[in-house]
This record gives sequence, C-alpha cells and structure tokens, in this order.
Amino acid sequence: MRIALVEPSRTVRRIVTGMMEAWGHEVCSYADGAEALLRLQSDLEIRALITSAELASGSGFQLVAQARAWVGTDRALYIMLMSSADGYSKCVQALDHGADDFICKPPIAEELRARLRTADRVTAMQSELMRLATSDSLTGLPNRRAFFSKAIKAIEGAQNGHVLSALMLDLDRFKQINDTHGHDVGDAVLQQVAAEIAPLPGIAARLGGEEFVILLEAQLEDAVEIAVGVRQSVGGLAINVGGEQLAITCSIGVSEWEPGDTIDSLLRRADVALYEAKRSGRNRVIAADSFLVTEDHKQWQGVARMSLRSDCSVA
Repeated sequence: MRIALVEPSRTVRRIVTGMMEAWGHEVCSYADGAEALLRLQSDLEIRALITSAELASGSGFQLVAQARAWVGTDRALYIMLMSSADGYSKCVQALDHGADDFICKPPIAEELRARLRTADRVTAMQSELMRLATSDSLTGLPNRRAFFSKAIKAIEGAQNGHVLSALMLDLDRFKQINDTHGHDVGDAVLQQVAAEIAPLPGIAARLGGEEFVILLEAQLEDAVEIAVGVRQSVGGLAINVGGEQLAITCSIGVSEWEPGDTIDSLLRRADVALYEAKRSGRNRVIAADSFLVTEDHKQWQGVARMSLRSDCSVA
C-alpha cells in the first residue's frame, strides 16, 4: 500500500518510514503538509495519509480536513492522525476533522502495523464499492451516473473556452441480434464495442441498452473523423456465431459545444444527429446541424435522451 507520511521531525519520519517499509509498504514522506497534499492530488495510488497533529506550518487537523474535502466520495483514502499529546480531546478533534483513526506518537510498531492492515482492508472495500457504483457491470465502462459526474469538468472546460464535442453511438438492429442469436451473443457484441471505444482520449460511457456516449476535447471536424474511425472499427469486429461471422454496424451522431450550451443540449443535438443517421440508412456518421431538422427530429426521444431526464444535473 502506498502511504503519505507527514511529520516535521526528521528522526520520527525516518523511524516510522523504516517500520512501514519493512512491512512492504511504499512510503512518501514529507515535512510539509502542503507538499504532501499536492502529491496526494496527483498520485491516485496513495491509499493512506498519516500526519502528525503538530506541523511546522498549519496543523495536522487542517491537513486532515483539506485532504478529506479534496477526495470527497470519489476516492478511497484512510487518514490517520498522530499526536504526542495524550488525551481524548485530540482523538475526537481528529475524527471531527475527517480522520479515520488516531494513534499516539511515537507509534508502537505492532499497533501501527495492525492499524495499517485495517487501512488496507477498508480502502480495498471502498474502492470496490466505488467501482461497482460507477461502472457498467457488463462492459466495464462508466455508467450514466459516473458519466455525468465526469462530464462536470469537461463542461467547465468548455465554458472556459476549451473545445468539446459529443458522440452518440447506437448499434444498428441490435434487437435483431438478441432475438436471433440470444442475449449471450448480444452481450459479447456490447463488450467488444466497449473495448473499441474505451481507449479513446475522452470520456466514454454506456448510457443504456446498445447506446454509448463519448465526450472529446475536439472540434466538430476532428470529432467526426474520430467517429468515422469508430464506425469502421466496429464494422470490422470479428464475432463468430455458429461458424459464421456476425455483421455489426453502428450509427453515430456528433455535436460540438456552442456558447450557452448545457450538457443536455449538447447531447440532445448529438442524439438528433444519431436519429438522422438511423433514418437515412444506418451505418453512418452524421454531424449536428448538417441536415434540415423536421418535426420528427424534434419529437425524437431515443434511449440516450430518455436517460438524460433522470440523470442530467449538470448545467
């Protein structure tokens, strides 16, 4: 387990680091809380933070509160505060600031080792629960809730002038695949499609059924080019059923962020473009605003659009 240790005393840092490394842990030690916090923010592999209550600048309690506020509910982090001052009030204060545990300084080796076993067990369980809560169980991609959570930063970037485009992907005649070959084959198709889009440099998620969404930091022209590549790669998937290769195609709608957009309106335009791709023959990429919008387009309520009604909370 990777641990961040914050302790102003060089001697105590050396002793505690030596103990934990002997137990197989990787320790990043710091005298300064601000430096440790920066490392914590950039290193997602750190699963435990141990800090002294008495620091050269600020206090360990402040560091505990800052670390807990920063990780929020999106990351498993076990926080332990050390204090050379005995007393129930120190323990209560540590817990009130967001710590998970409290230990006296200098720590007793076997006590520290046992508490680290607890930290390892707790963070492993938390990480697994977070994974289950945010991942689509079939494809491993982020689910709808995780997608909209991740989309917040992308939207903030677009509002600050960064380019952003959305791809809405739907597998063609997927119901026919399920009805003809069974849901096991359908599941295999979804998994292979997910494997194709997961490496893309953006936020890819399964919104439901056979519909996927991808947010890219790209202008419309580049996003369309990427979408064409995705369509071609999906069409080239080798899925054998009964000795025959199953033909897979997809339709994709693409939209680009415009001033005043919300995530809802951005995805809505991509969804309407997806509908146009379906309506005009399937197995193609259509960019938003490249066709005449009719009443049918306005009334289109695809699976992706219906997903937004309950999950969209991003402005």
